[in-house]
Amino acid sequence: MTTRTQDGSAGDVDYGSIGSGYSAYRRPDEQIARFIAEALGDSRSVLNVGAGTGSYESSARTVTAVEPSESMRAQRPARLAGAIDAVAEDLPFADGEFDAAMTLFSVHQWSDVRAGLREMRRVTRGPVVILTCDPALVRDFWLHRYAPEVLDTEARRYPTVEELASALGGTGVVQTVPIPLHCTDGFNEAYYGRPEMLLDPAARQACSAWSFVDDRVREHFDLSLRRDLNSGAWDEEFGHLRRQPTYEGSLVIVRATP
Repeated sequence: MTTRTQDGSAGDVDYGSIGSGYSAYRRPDEQIARFIAEALGDSRSVLNVGAGTGSYESSARTVTAVEPSESMRAQRPARLAGAIDAVAEDLPFADGEFDAAMTLFSVHQWSDVRAGLREMRRVTRGPVVILTCDPALVRDFWLHRYAPEVLDTEARRYPTVEELASALGGTGVVQTVPIPLHCTDGFNEAYYGRPEMLLDPAARQACSAWSFVDDRVREHFDLSLRRDLNSGAWDEEFGHLRRQPTYEGSLVIVRATP
């Protein structure tokens, strides 16, 4: 049985506590959106599970959104349809009701990933598209130097791509998604060439992994990164990233067809 918070959040994060400024920092990025659109193909009816504030919901499609968190549902822009209060593990739809389904930056928060993906496959005739991070690659990012506890947490939370493909069955394809330098979707790797952005506590709060670490970790990160930025040590080692137009890190799309 899925346990839900007072806010309605159904995974390992209570967005009623940390999600108040989410939409200001987690804005859809156009380049990432193109990868998602390509994975969905010409599907017209699309289910978005763990839809949050509605990032990447294309107006060109008929999108049905599912989001358990009241805080996230409240931040959806008026131009989007309201999201249904439901959880991935128990979707209130008929078998094969949708052309395609997607879940974006969400599976690592579900209480039962396999059950949620089985439900997505049940209600979907065509492709199921997952935007997620490959836990095998999460620690390769420079942030691990300054806040290893944060990326260790992320690596533990994300299901492996093999687990995702296995749960969905059918034919699965994994594609790396390059992250643009000025990515508008503020997850940790989005700041690969803009380290100063992660000194903003609100930007960090929009990345759920930071909610799993204590003030000591956050303070050490802030002090050590500021020190290396001021001394030039960060730029000496990682400064090339400031000029690198894209970054291929842990961000991937897993696409499965029946």
